[in-house]
Amino acid sequence: QKGIYFFSSDPQVKLENATVNVTIQDFVADVVSKLVFRNTKEFSRQTMFVFPVDFDTVVHSFYATMGDTRIEAMLWEKEEAQQLCKTASGMENFRYLQEQGDLWGPVFACFLGTLPPNGEVVINLCYVQELRLQPDGAAQFIWPEVLLPEMEGLSEVTSFTFSHLFLPAGWLLSKEEESENLHFGICLKSARGVSHVTANGRDTSLQYTAPDQASTQVSLKPLLSPWKEDLKVLVYYRGSHALSAVVERRDPKGPPGSLLGDPVVMVTLTPNIPEVVHNPGHLGEFLFLMDRSLFQDAQLPYLSSVYHSISPQNTLLFLLKSLPLGCYFNIYSFGATFKPFYPQSVEYTQESMDNAVGHISSIRPDLGGCDLLGLLKSIYSTPVLPGHPRQLFIFIQRKISNEEEAVMDEVCRYRDKHRCFCFPTNSCGSFNLSQAMALVTKGECVCIHSRMDMASEAVKCLQRALQPLASGISLHWDLPPGLEVSMIRKAPEMIIQGCQSSIYAQIHGQAQDPEAGEGAVTLQYHVGSQSFDYTLKFSLSPSADDRLPVHRLAVMHLLRKLAWEETSRAEDIWHSAVKSSLSLGVLSPFTSSVAAHMEQSAAWQRDSFPPDSSTLVSPSCDLVPCQLLWLRGFRPMWFNSTKFWMVQTCQLCLETLSRKGPDPGALTQLSASCKGKEKLPSWAFFKLVALQKANGSWPLSAALASALGLSKADIEGQRPRGVVQPTAWATVLALVWLHQYKWKVSWSDLLKAKACRWLQDHAEVQLDECLAAANSLLGCIVEPTIFRT
Repeated sequence: QKGIYFFSSDPQVKLENATVNVTIQDFVADVVSKLVFRNTKEFSRQTMFVFPVDFDTVVHSFYATMGDTRIEAMLWEKEEAQQLCKTASGMENFRYLQEQGDLWGPVFACFLGTLPPNGEVVINLCYVQELRLQPDGAAQFIWPEVLLPEMEGLSEVTSFTFSHLFLPAGWLLSKEEESENLHFGICLKSARGVSHVTANGRDTSLQYTAPDQASTQVSLKPLLSPWKEDLKVLVYYRGSHALSAVVERRDPKGPPGSLLGDPVVMVTLTPNIPEVVHNPGHLGEFLFLMDRSLFQDAQLPYLSSVYHSISPQNTLLFLLKSLPLGCYFNIYSFGATFKPFYPQSVEYTQESMDNAVGHISSIRPDLGGCDLLGLLKSIYSTPVLPGHPRQLFIFIQRKISNEEEAVMDEVCRYRDKHRCFCFPTNSCGSFNLSQAMALVTKGECVCIHSRMDMASEAVKCLQRALQPLASGISLHWDLPPGLEVSMIRKAPEMIIQGCQSSIYAQIHGQAQDPEAGEGAVTLQYHVGSQSFDYTLKFSLSPSADDRLPVHRLAVMHLLRKLAWEETSRAEDIWHSAVKSSLSLGVLSPFTSSVAAHMEQSAAWQRDSFPPDSSTLVSPSCDLVPCQLLWLRGFRPMWFNSTKFWMVQTCQLCLETLSRKGPDPGALTQLSASCKGKEKLPSWAFFKLVALQKANGSWPLSAALASALGLSKADIEGQRPRGVVQPTAWATVLALVWLHQYKWKVSWSDLLKAKACRWLQDHAEVQLDECLAAANSLLGCIVEPTIFRT
C-alpha cells in the first residue's frame, strides 16, 4: 500500500497533524504535504522516514524540521553523492532496512536521527505522479489511511466541521469550523471540463472557479463506516476519453531550446476498443516462461494419473491447444540456464504445435539457480513482430536471489512493448516481484495454490489476453508553422481495454504567426483489421504553473531513456538532461540525494531540491543518508491498483499428497472430485484435448471414440449421411461432449470457440442434423446455441 512509514525501535511515531494540497490536471497529480509526527514515549528513539514510490512517481522536494534543525535532501550527480555518502552517518540503518526489514519495493528514505521524548518532527514532502485510469474512465488519486491523523476521545457519531478534508468513516462533517489536525484540499483542472468527483464512492460538491468548468475546488464529504480507510478520489471529465492533453508553459528561467526552456505536452491515450471484432487479424506473440523447479513433483512415480494430469506439462498442453491460428508463440524453460523450444517465435500451425507438444515431455527439473533476468534480456533483445503484440506468461516458484531490482528495471524499460501475466506459486519467494511485473505492464498476477489451478487460471488469462486491444498506435501533430515536436516518451506497442498510456513531447521553435495559439494531435490505431483515429485540439497558451509537474515527469522519462540507451556523457543531450534533473529535483539514474543538517535560519522555502547543492554544503556540515532504495522484505508497499487473485481451490491436492507418498483414500477423493461420473474419468478430457487439431477440429479416429467412451463403430454408425464429412461429425461430437460436461473444467471455452469457428468456416456442414445425432449418441440435450461464438 502506498504511504509513508515511520521506523524506530518502538511502535510508529504518532501522526498528529496533516496538511495536504493536491492539484490534479487530467492524469497528473501534484501533491504538497506537511506531516507532523510526535514521539509520545518517554525516551529518545532513532527514526527514519520511508516513502514508497512506484515507477510513475517523482519525489522532488523533501525536508524535515526538528526544533531549530532542518534536514534537507539535496540532489547531486551520482558520483559526487556516492563520495559524500561515505562520510554520512547512519548508512548502517539503510543496510539494515534494505536487508532485514519486512517491506519490499522501491522507496525514498531519509535517516532523521534521534527524536527526543515528546519531540516533534515536521515532514515536508512534494511529489508528482501519473494517475491510473479506472474501468469507468475516471482518474484515481489515493491518499493512504496511514497518513490520516487518529481521532481520539470520540466514542460516538458527532457533528464536526471541516472544509476540504477526509475523516475516518463514521464521523460527520458540518460547515462551520475546520479540523484542527487534518486539512485536505483538492484543485482540479482540465481543458475538457470536470463532470463530477467521488470520494470513496460518495459524490462530492464542486465549486467551479472558471465559467467553462475547466477548474474546480473539491469539498470532501464524510464516509459512513466505523473505521478508517484509504481516501480514493475518482475524477470524471467531460467529453471524449480517447485523447486528452496537458500543455505546460516553459520555465522562464530555462534557456530556450532546452527541455526547461520549451513547453512540454503530456498526451494521455485511452483508445476506445470495441468488445467484438469480427476480423481480428493478427493475434499477437505469446511467450510461455516455465520455471523448471515446477516440474519436480511431476517426476515422482507415486502420483496417480489424475494428479499427473494436472501437471505443468498439461498446463502447457492446454495453453498450446487454446492458441489461435495465425499468432506466434514460443516456450522457454528456465533454471540455472534457460532454453527456448524454438530459436525465435514461430507461427502457430499444426506442425509447430505438434513439435511443441512433443518437446514438453523433455523438460527436466532444475533446482539450481533462477536466471529469469538473463531470459528476459534475451527476449527483450529480439524485436516485437509487427502487428503481433507481445504477451508473456511467467510461471515461477523460486526466488530471484538479489536480482529483483535489475529484473524490475528491465521490465520497466520495455513495459510499453509487452504485457506480463505472472503465476507465482503460494510458496514462491518472488511473489512480490511477480505482482510488480504484472502491475507495470498492465498485466495480471494470479497466485497458484495447486497444479489444477495452474492450468485453469493460465487458460483464463490467455482468454483475456486474446481480447481485442489497440495496436499499431501512432500520433500525428499539426502545429503552426515554425513549431516542431520532439518525442520524449513514444506511444506504446499496444493498449488494452480500460488502460491508458501517457506520452510526452517537447514543443520547440518559434511560431511564424504570433497569434497562432492552437495545435492538434491525431491518434491512430488498429483493433484487428479495423482502423480508428481521433483528433484533439489543444491550446498553446495554457495558464502558468510555476510548479512544473509535467516537466518533472517528462524529465523522469527522458533520463530513463538516456540511461537505457547508454547515452554518452559527451553528448549535449546528456548534460542538458542532467541539468534539468538537478534544477527540477528529479532523481534519476544519473543523480542521487544526500541530506544535510542545517540551522533553520540558513534555510528557505522551495518546491524542489536545491539546484546547486555544492554551494550549500560546507566541509564541516553533517550529512545523513537520503536516497532511493530497493527493499527486499516480504510486504509489498504499492500494489493498490494491480489486478490480483489468490486462487485457493483444489487445496486438498497439495495438502494431502505433499511429499508423503500415496494415500489411497485421498487419491480416491481427489479422483472423484475430478470425475463427477464414473464413466467419464478426468483423463478423458485431457485425452480429448490432446487430439484437437490446431485449427480447432477433431479427426474421426479410434482414439477419439475411446475418449468419448464409445467405439469407432458406434460413431461411424450414427454419422449423418450425405455431405457430412468425418472430420465435421467428429468435431460436432467433441464439441457437444465438452459442452455437456463443461462443469468439470473451467477452461474449455477457448477450445470450443476454435471448434465453432472451424465449423462456421465449413458452411456445407448440416449442423442441426449433426447436433441431433450427437445428442442421441451421447445421451445429451444440447441446444443449437452451442455453435455461437
